[in-house]
Amino acid sequence: MVNQAAPKVTVVGSLNVDLVCRASRRPDTGETLIGEAFDIFTGGKGFNQATAAARLGANVTLIGSLGADLFGDMLLTATENERINNRFVTKRTEVGTGVATIVIEPDGDNSIIVVPRANMALTTTDIDAAADDIANAEVLLLQLETPIAASEHAAAIAKAHGTTVILNPAPAQPLPDSLLASVDILTPNQSETELLSGVKVDNHEDARRAAGVLRDRMADAPSTAVVLTLGAQGALMLTATESEHVSALTVDAVDTTGAGDAFCGALATALASGETLPTAVEFANTAGAAAVTVVGATPSMPTRAKIARLT
Repeated sequence: MVNQAAPKVTVVGSLNVDLVCRASRRPDTGETLIGEAFDIFTGGKGFNQATAAARLGANVTLIGSLGADLFGDMLLTATENERINNRFVTKRTEVGTGVATIVIEPDGDNSIIVVPRANMALTTTDIDAAADDIANAEVLLLQLETPIAASEHAAAIAKAHGTTVILNPAPAQPLPDSLLASVDILTPNQSETELLSGVKVDNHEDARRAAGVLRDRMADAPSTAVVLTLGAQGALMLTATESEHVSALTVDAVDTTGAGDAFCGALATALASGETLPTAVEFANTAGAAAVTVVGATPSMPTRAKIARLT
C-alpha cells in the first residue's frame, strides 16, 4: 500500500445479527425442510464492510443504529473486538436490533431476508454528530440498508470536504440523482446492476453497457467510476477513459454471503491508502475470493495474510 499510516475509512451502514441455516436446498412454498446446521453471526453490510476495512489495516469509524437489546450488546462488543470506532453507533430503546435470516445451500449460494429494525432509525442528526469523522476520512463507504436520506446527507458532507465516496447499492432500490451526484464509485453486483440500469447482463459486453448507463447518471467527472462485481466472473471497472475486466480467482466456495462486503471494505481501504483504482479493484477482487472460503459473513472478512496466500 502507498500510505504507510493507517488510512481513515468512515462507514455509514447497517448492523445486524445473522441467523444462518445450512440446508440441502431452499424450501418450496408451504414446505418445512430439515436443516443441516445453524449459526448466529454478527453482520449487516455496514458492520461487515467496516470489519473488512479494519482487518486490512484501516482506521475505521462506523456510524449506525442498534436496539437496546442482547443483539445490540453483541454487536457493540464485536465492534470493540475489531477495533472499530463505535462512538457514533447509537442504541435506541424504541426498536430492536436488525436481523437477517440466511439459507445457505451446499454450493455456497444463499437466500437472505433482512429485517432492518433499528437500522432504519438512523437520521441526518446522527450523521451531523459524526460530520468531522466523515470530513477527515479518505473514504466514505455507504450501502442501502439504512435510510437513503442519511446516506445522501453523509455523501454531501464528504463531497464538500474532498472525501472519496463509495456507494454499494445493496439491497437495490431506486437511487435519487441527488445521491449519485455525490458518489465517486458505485459498486453494484450483477442483479443490482440489472435493476438499476434496466440492462440484462448475460456477458461482459452487457456488463460494460449496463455500467455505462449507471455511470452516465453520476457526476460528469474523471474520477467517477462503476465497479461491477460479477461473482465467479470477477469484476468490471468502467471509468471515463477505460474499461477493464478483472478475472475471478479459482477457490473452493462454501458461503458467498460476505463476498461483496469483503470486496467493498478492501476497495475502500486500498483507495484510502493511495492506490490507483485498477490496483484497488485487483486487491478487492482477491478479498472477495478469500471471503467465500469461510462460512459466515463477518467471520469471512479476510486479513492481509489471507489475501496474500491467494496471490
